[in-house]
Amino acid sequence: MTADVVPRLAAAVRAAAHPDAAPCPCGADATSTLAHRPDTTVLRHAETVAKAHAPGTDPTALTVRLTIAARLPEVFLPPLAPAPAAFVGSRPVTLWPYGAPVDPDAPDAAPWEAAATLLALLHREPPAPAAPPMRGPAKAAQAMDRLRAALAGADAHPAAPPVLRAWSGLPPWARAEAPMPGTRTLVHGDLHLGQLVRHPAPDGPWRLIDVDDLGVGAPGWDLARPASWYACGLLPPDEWTRFLTAYRAAGGPAVPEGGDPWPALDVPARALTVQTAARYLAKAIAADRALDEVERCLIDACARMAPE
Repeated sequence: MTADVVPRLAAAVRAAAHPDAAPCPCGADATSTLAHRPDTTVLRHAETVAKAHAPGTDPTALTVRLTIAARLPEVFLPPLAPAPAAFVGSRPVTLWPYGAPVDPDAPDAAPWEAAATLLALLHREPPAPAAPPMRGPAKAAQAMDRLRAALAGADAHPAAPPVLRAWSGLPPWARAEAPMPGTRTLVHGDLHLGQLVRHPAPDGPWRLIDVDDLGVGAPGWDLARPASWYACGLLPPDEWTRFLTAYRAAGGPAVPEGGDPWPALDVPARALTVQTAARYLAKAIAADRALDEVERCLIDACARMAPE
């Protein structure tokens, strides 16, 4: 099913990149695949990027999210169109300028300060009344659903019980079973370093990308992935300190200005730990392979959350 998306999305991105040129002057080799998964396909042609969003994406909510991104050009990479520009089957397609991503082979150059500052700016923006809920907890619930589906077709896996127990120990709002607490704060919903690009490429300012989970909710969720990795021993303390210090310096409201940040981050960090562990474990079961070191660290963290 995902293979069928690519040629139609390629035609859409070529047409968007050269609206007045027929035929396209670049040739087929100018179109490259940036991501291709069952829930997301992203293609680049010249300096234009087209994204086919997940099946079932609500185009009305997506349009609201695009509008939010467009009015915050100091935070988000601005979309090229204020609404989905096309559909591939039932999947809405959005258009974006190309931005240079974080280099995965240069971890020492990871833009932690930029990420934290952009989050603080986002969290300080007043949300529009029509802003939808942030989808972070829903994404966590989807990861658990995929794990349960993987377990249903496999022998019992020794890593599954601590993940399931840790999930059950979260409050209902973190499992998408109740409304999120707190004020109406704009939240990215899926923050990680893959959600930052430089625009204009290659050395423009950093901007956030991916509006699929953008909405109102608990701002601590946006700090939860680096907090989780730090707590699991997967993010060095100095990088976590850089991130947290920059967020506080920019006036981010998710944590107090000083003192212990963990009362505000505990639930979101635990939720992201369980979500990531569930996602990795489901993939390991599907591939019938042993867990790697990072995956074992996450499973161990789940076990510490919900001891026997």
